[in-house]
Amino acid sequence: MKIDLKTVCAFGDSVMKGIVVDKENCPADGIKYKISDMGFAARCRRNLGIEVENFARFGGVVSQGMKFVSRYADKVKRSDYVLFEYGGNDCDFNWAAIAENPREEHSSNTPISLFVKLYSELIDFAKSLGARPVLLSLPVLEPNRFFAHVSKGLNGDNILSWLGGTVLTIDRWHERYNMEIFRLGAMKRVPVIDITSVFLERKNYADYICEDGIHPNDAGHELIEGAIMDFLNMQAQRVAI
Repeated sequence: MKIDLKTVCAFGDSVMKGIVVDKENCPADGIKYKISDMGFAARCRRNLGIEVENFARFGGVVSQGMKFVSRYADKVKRSDYVLFEYGGNDCDFNWAAIAENPREEHSSNTPISLFVKLYSELIDFAKSLGARPVLLSLPVLEPNRFFAHVSKGLNGDNILSWLGGTVLTIDRWHERYNMEIFRLGAMKRVPVIDITSVFLERKNYADYICEDGIHPNDAGHELIEGAIMDFLNMQAQRVAI
């Protein structure tokens, strides 16, 4: 079925931006990133033949969303959909501070109650502009790779101690934010495109995640594109009915 779209605006973090690990140019002691032309937003642009205005930012958090939506309000008003993809950086921590003081309390970049509040306000603001907001859930992370990445050059034992002795704590914390995204969608009556399950359906989902454990690789972006295309096809079918 034909998907009749002209323009989509996208806001979020590096996943939305299409950031992947630049394996060919990584230094021996670290990771280098690049914007992939195989990112899911770029893939959707090519396959749908529509204009995708991608305003995502590397390191983006939900508190920046209002600023960018306001800045590009005219484009938002003219778009068919506004995609939001926040949470990955919001749920992250200052790992250097944790490594230095593992016995202290440490808050995530955006505490979860504030994350819900700000995201809710962002959705309402987009609606006030006449936009049709759509949320993206979070892609999975691979906790072992992620721990190795964030603890590199730091006291990994201290970080692991703060995590309660298991890297799976990272995964559970990440999933808390993901659950809130689905709840927000239900509360605000806006669609949530599930880009989590397309990874979990794979037996070896780590094959679709970059070496840093958090960014989907090109194959992972293909999975996300598939989830978005399924959503758009479903919307087209509803319109046809």
